[in-house]
Amino acid sequence: MNCPSCGASTPGLRDGVCVSCWYASEERPKPIRDRFAKLARLRELGVDPYAYTFDRSHDLHEAFAAFERLEEAGDGAAELEGVRVAGRILSYRDLGGSAFAHMGDRDGRLQIHLRRNLLGGEGPALMDLLDLGDWVGVEGAVFRTRRGEVTVRAESLTLLAKTLRPLPFGKEEITGDGRRIVHSGFSDQAARYRQRVADLAVNPEVRKVFRIRSRLTTAFRNWLDARGFLEVETPVLQPLYGGALARPFSTHHHSLDRKMFLRIADELYLKRLIVGNLDRVYEIGHDFRNEGIDRTHNPEFTMLELYFAFADYEDVMRLTETMVSDVAREVMGTTRFEYDGTEVDLTAPWGRIRWDEAFAEATGLDLWTAGDDQLRALAKQVGRADSDDLSRLQLLDTLFSDLVEDRITDPVFVYGHPIEMSPLAKPKRGEPALAERFEAIVCGFELVNAFSELNDPIDQWNRFAAQQRLREAGDQEAMEIDEDYVRALEYGLPPTGGFGLGIDRLVMLMTGQTSIRDVVLFPMLRPEEGTS
Repeated sequence: MNCPSCGASTPGLRDGVCVSCWYASEERPKPIRDRFAKLARLRELGVDPYAYTFDRSHDLHEAFAAFERLEEAGDGAAELEGVRVAGRILSYRDLGGSAFAHMGDRDGRLQIHLRRNLLGGEGPALMDLLDLGDWVGVEGAVFRTRRGEVTVRAESLTLLAKTLRPLPFGKEEITGDGRRIVHSGFSDQAARYRQRVADLAVNPEVRKVFRIRSRLTTAFRNWLDARGFLEVETPVLQPLYGGALARPFSTHHHSLDRKMFLRIADELYLKRLIVGNLDRVYEIGHDFRNEGIDRTHNPEFTMLELYFAFADYEDVMRLTETMVSDVAREVMGTTRFEYDGTEVDLTAPWGRIRWDEAFAEATGLDLWTAGDDQLRALAKQVGRADSDDLSRLQLLDTLFSDLVEDRITDPVFVYGHPIEMSPLAKPKRGEPALAERFEAIVCGFELVNAFSELNDPIDQWNRFAAQQRLREAGDQEAMEIDEDYVRALEYGLPPTGGFGLGIDRLVMLMTGQTSIRDVVLFPMLRPEEGTS
């Protein structure tokens, strides 16, 4: 195939022309055209604009720290020789025969000094063809300038990757007391979510959130591993979904000619493992629910689920408050956080309140005597326009969420849910109308859901059957009968406590982010205009 514009042979056309003509077209913004012209010039000079490797001696933070240690140990002017560092160009000031630039990597930032008469090889030519955002590597000595800034005096300059699209760098301001303030050049929130690559590249605070997230999951693993829990992996693609009340995503397995579902929870497979004598198990994995998107819900989310034998929900309460406070202290150095203008303390022990008492206090209605009409009228008052279509259980759940959870700041265990709302939990001892279940509520949202796990196969089958009737009556979130899971229970599930903890929501709390999209690297978004 030949390009109709330049006649060059091409494997395919991009908007009707070869990819080189596409970049050079007047339809592209001028910064992209200019960068493409520099790319072409580099290739004319025999410079590979996309390197294969670069052998660093230090990252930027390490180079800075190593130089400061050398300074502290010496008596006079110090230089750290033979340093090889790499990063993106964040700023560039051309002085003619020389230039000062700042480069940045994952954690650090360092000034480099480029002199045409000192650089060897392709270095001097490169100085005229660099742009902000380009990846470069330099080798030289680290010293402190007369103005006091730690700097690499570059003796060689290597282009590692030429950027063709400008990054939205912000402007910097140095205050009178020497503080560096960065004014973001990427303030459009929706654009930041859609272009997370650029968001991470220009916003150190965004990178910090996701480093905290990574350290958090590692800390959970270490905490659980040290207590004899075994990390396992269970199926994401399932023939029958279960373990929660939610709508699934479905797909089709062509080889088996079978409808399959993305899991909505890990629970039923993890409890099968308890039956199989793996008596302490956990999984940190993605679940998928075909539900709405709001500040605390994303259709794809991360859960920590754990189950341990010979325990009940009170044991799980103690484990939850201890583990979360221990992990928060390890990762963040504190258990106190500011979230949405309110200070939150995760220090154990957490508060406890019965579900029916919290419901009565918030609504003025008694759970056991309130009629459906009263519940529906109150739901309309709190803004649920669809209240006429909700079942009694859905009304209770809606009212509890809107009127009870929103009032809670510091973590509270709300326990003893109506048994009908908890088809996988054991009845509460002495009060069989309630379930041995709790939810840990913090900052107005559910962080943890936990049970004394139902281990009676006959009771479980009947609960599934009741759910199936709700489903047939139109409740698309109700469960189906899972005969294979009941069969597993028939082999004997010992007394077991278990929980699911929302990793995304805990990261929100610990980093002060009020939208789940700010703690998910690639959140679910509506299609951009003009795309499908």
